[in-house]
Amino acid sequence: MARYDASSAEIIVFSFKEGLLSAVAHDLKLQATKFTLEVEGTSARLELDPASLRVVTAMKDGVEAPAMISSSKFGEIEKNATQEVLQSQRYGVIRFVSTEVTQTAVVGALTLHGQTHEVRGTRSGNRVEFRVDQRTFGIRPFSALFGALKVKPEVVVVVNVRPSP
Repeated sequence: MARYDASSAEIIVFSFKEGLLSAVAHDLKLQATKFTLEVEGTSARLELDPASLRVVTAMKDGVEAPAMISSSKFGEIEKNATQEVLQSQRYGVIRFVSTEVTQTAVVGALTLHGQTHEVRGTRSGNRVEFRVDQRTFGIRPFSALFGALKVKPEVVVVVNVRPSP
């Protein structure tokens, strides 16, 4: 069984802005820093600490844009994501257990925010991309300023396993 963590794989979450004041907001790239991923044959199991999400950078039109947001704001964004949105103190683990792994897809049960639902990802080599609607799991996407600034319900989660040297 192959076992991966943040030193040998990466889990990236992309969130996207919307709302009346979206022009002053940022799409974000976040990275999980504490997780274990076990892969054996055509099965995979992931456990992730939601409190370990860290801001990597702001994004603009799908490209990293570090100048768009000061690193001094990272802590506030991380707190909003982990404590308010994901409620990591109440729901301390995010789990994924595959039910099907093919050359082009990964399907499985995702337990997030105390709810379990099937998710489907697109696979390309060692990379899998999932599109997850937070509302499916009972999560209310982040919003501020009476809803004039908010995060779109769908986030993109990318899992990359680094090839062994």
